[in-house]
Amino acid sequence: MRFRRAIIVGAGLAGLSAAVALRRVGVPVSIFEAAAQAGGRCRSYHDPQLDRVIDNGNHLVLSGNRAVARFRESIGATEKLAGPDEAAFAFHDLRDGNSWTVRFNDGRLPWWALSPRRRVPGTKAFDYLAFLSLARARGGRIDQHVDPAGRAWDCLLDPVLLAALNTVPAEASARLAAHLLQETIGKGGLAMRPRIAEPTLAAAFIDPALRWLESRGSPVMFGRRLQTIGFPAGECATLDWGQGPEPIGSDTAVILAVPPWVATSLVPGLDAPNEHRAIVNAHFAFAPPAGTPPMLGLIGGAAQWLFAFPDRVSVTVSAADHLVSKDREALARRFWADIQAAYGIKARMPRWQIVKEKRATFAATPEQDARRPGAATSWDNLFLAGDWTQTGLPATIEGALRSGETAARLVVAARAG
Repeated sequence: MRFRRAIIVGAGLAGLSAAVALRRVGVPVSIFEAAAQAGGRCRSYHDPQLDRVIDNGNHLVLSGNRAVARFRESIGATEKLAGPDEAAFAFHDLRDGNSWTVRFNDGRLPWWALSPRRRVPGTKAFDYLAFLSLARARGGRIDQHVDPAGRAWDCLLDPVLLAALNTVPAEASARLAAHLLQETIGKGGLAMRPRIAEPTLAAAFIDPALRWLESRGSPVMFGRRLQTIGFPAGECATLDWGQGPEPIGSDTAVILAVPPWVATSLVPGLDAPNEHRAIVNAHFAFAPPAGTPPMLGLIGGAAQWLFAFPDRVSVTVSAADHLVSKDREALARRFWADIQAAYGIKARMPRWQIVKEKRATFAATPEQDARRPGAATSWDNLFLAGDWTQTGLPATIEGALRSGETAARLVVAARAG
């Protein structure tokens, strides 16, 4: 089937990635978004309580994320992704007040584990063999491949996997963890330098993509929620935006870049992840002390990761289902206590904001990973994109962008016929 144009439903990173990839090869695209803004979970907004522009959550990318680099280069993004010149990850243990930084060496041979000055204090090189065992896993749960205990696990592997998988690591998919390790530690520190969008996610990813698409005649049309898809005669034939079915023509491809629960309501018989994990973020209108690490992992507290911006401090807690029903002010006070302890300060709690994402990502368990569909569907002109599709990665920015590229590649391949 030859496609002359494409309709993209959803303007999160997956939908924007698909749109950019298609426009780069000359395929006209129309992009529809149900919300009033683009970005999906990676969005920025002015918060009146803080009187600051904040991201709904803190999203980390790495220097070796190839799809991130391709996307930003394509759209001409100029706002930098901030981070250290080496693969360095700072931690602070709230239980005993100790701090350390794990420093991965640039090359693939992991000699950092042999250096007491680069690894977690109180660990031995032997303790890091768990990385190698897990990197070779092909299935099952993580705790079927490594012992989820010990100082190296508690102070490095567990917090890193928890953040990446948004699922309690012991019960999470070993296959997904293996892919993560292969693309990070397996490639060496040059691929592992942490990068944070600065000043915001919108400035680094969303706004330049919208400008790029609009300049090529493909602006995003907001407030357009797809109600139903018609499938007569074995193909995706009509789209209903609330005013009745509209035929799309046999020369049009449709890419659904929507959350899994939306996709399954629109596509009959679609199997997709149906269990999700929450993320809770907190933002404080407080300028961090000089010398504060841009990103700090906390051990033994309610807060898991601290992100220091010039005008605010943000907290991220992954697999936060146990927190989403908690009182917002009580959460803010718990997090602020952790911030004070980590930074060694005493200060009144500043203005704050709590952002709860109850269905932030699919649960990265083996069972849910097995439910992830590919980009192609049973209908020749219907394709899927989203970090919940089968990218081989957990729900990350890199995975979302790759999913859009994959869907676009299938459309182009069918167009070439």
